[in-house]
Amino acid sequence: MKLTEKKELFNFCKPYIIAEIGANHNGDMKIARTLIKEAKSAGADCVKFQSWTKDSVFARVKYEDNYFISDDYRDRTDYTLEEIVEEYSISESELLEMKEYADSLKIDFSSTPFSKKEVDFLVDKLNAPFIKVASMDLNNHPFLHYIAQKNVPIVLSTGLSELHEIDKAISVIENAGNKNICILHCVATYPPVDSEVNLNNIKTLMLNYPNYPIGFSDHTIGVEIPLASVALGAVIIEKHFTLDKNMEGWDHKVSATKEELQIIVKGSKRINEALGSARIVATESDEKKAEFRRSIVLSRAMKSGEVIGEKDLDYKRPGTGLKPELTEFIIGLTIKKDLPEDHILTKTDIQ
Repeated sequence: MKLTEKKELFNFCKPYIIAEIGANHNGDMKIARTLIKEAKSAGADCVKFQSWTKDSVFARVKYEDNYFISDDYRDRTDYTLEEIVEEYSISESELLEMKEYADSLKIDFSSTPFSKKEVDFLVDKLNAPFIKVASMDLNNHPFLHYIAQKNVPIVLSTGLSELHEIDKAISVIENAGNKNICILHCVATYPPVDSEVNLNNIKTLMLNYPNYPIGFSDHTIGVEIPLASVALGAVIIEKHFTLDKNMEGWDHKVSATKEELQIIVKGSKRINEALGSARIVATESDEKKAEFRRSIVLSRAMKSGEVIGEKDLDYKRPGTGLKPELTEFIIGLTIKKDLPEDHILTKTDIQ
């Protein structure tokens, strides 16, 4: 799956692997460049960043409270929440620089916006092949409507949401004239326990939105769960990517290393290839079929003129003679010439 044309409808073919860099560059563009290079080397189709500033993520009260999820910055002396958000953000000029570098490596580049201004930049300046909408914005209908009117493909994460909320979000996008959507099953816990992943939701999304491709935004540890999603039909895999799980930062521990991303890339393509068609057709050659199947053979030597009875027949490989399913038509016919025991019957032997 290749997202190279801005207005190209997503197709339903080989999995498209997004290495989610997010803020794993920790505000360091040297790290960001290395992440892009390593993602390309691992076989990813796309690298994705997150476009935010300290003013587009949190309201002032959050910085005054100095607390976010499990990272309680009130107990830290090295950073406040506001300082680390500002440190880990990426500027427009830096995004353009990273986009140029990704282009030079021939790997797709996109980002997740958190404000209308960031949407404008990604579409109008960065020429992003798609816009990723984070789970937290699925019920942000004014924002969804604004993005949809840009007439670029939308990749929509569904974490935090119930099915009726997903329905509303899809309707908002469609009513804005955009039907170029890929829906990602997602659990917004970092990381979720296996029992919370509910990969069967992928099938539920397929049933409810048969006209749209379905993917998986993964926050689990390891490679097994994203590979399992491909077996269920996911056509986009988004996986956080890091150089080192032990780096300081928000998402490194739930991110894939280069070695893990390589496994996901290679395994997902193999799984997709093996899924093949839903139509049941034998793929083996006629020669292979004949070698493995059985023929009707004589269980005893028979003379010309003898009538064939059920006890006179047996079934052995290879399948080069009369097929076993013809047995009921063979019984009662006459042998035309003397034949030895274990002879493979053919049409010319009977009358």
